[in-house]
Amino acid sequence: MLEIRCPYCGNRSQNEFAYGGDATIKRPELNTEVTDQEWDNFVYYRKNPRGNHLELWHHISGCRQWFKVHRNTATHEILKTLEMKENL
Repeated sequence: MLEIRCPYCGNRSQNEFAYGGDATIKRPELNTEVTDQEWDNFVYYRKNPRGNHLELWHHISGCRQWFKVHRNTATHEILKTLEMKENL
């Protein structure tokens, strides 16, 4: 079981969190024309990296805040947690 450090609440069990996906995906700009192919790429196509990766997590059973987790997908080691406004 993972122990995740919420940037707002401190260390907690992974059972309190929900995985939110890749934190490096950029949403298409609002109020601009987007082709069907661009939208499909945004919604459906994701990389599945092995190694260090930046992810979004949601503290659903705590403060209910979203935050970023820099995690190694092969070893599950959590290298760092960040608030949404922070960058690596």
